[in-house]
Amino acid sequence: MSKPNIFQKSPIVKEEKAGTYYWCSCGNSSNQPFCDGSHKGTEFTPRKVEINEDKKVAWCACKNSGNGEFCDRTHKTL
Repeated sequence: MSKPNIFQKSPIVKEEKAGTYYWCSCGNSSNQPFCDGSHKGTEFTPRKVEINEDKKVAWCACKNSGNGEFCDRTHKTL
């Protein structure tokens, strides 16, 4: 399996509204942390995320989190 592109070595922290989001798993999107279709032609696919209430989210931007789309501080070891 290919390794994703590391967009940045810190999370993207945002206030998000309840709804459906598609997190970029390849690291190539110009609309980070969300998918813009840049993964086409690769083995990566965006990850669908349902947020049930308005809240602050720490999205993974290093694309290596053991917690999927959410930061688990793995970026500190990269």
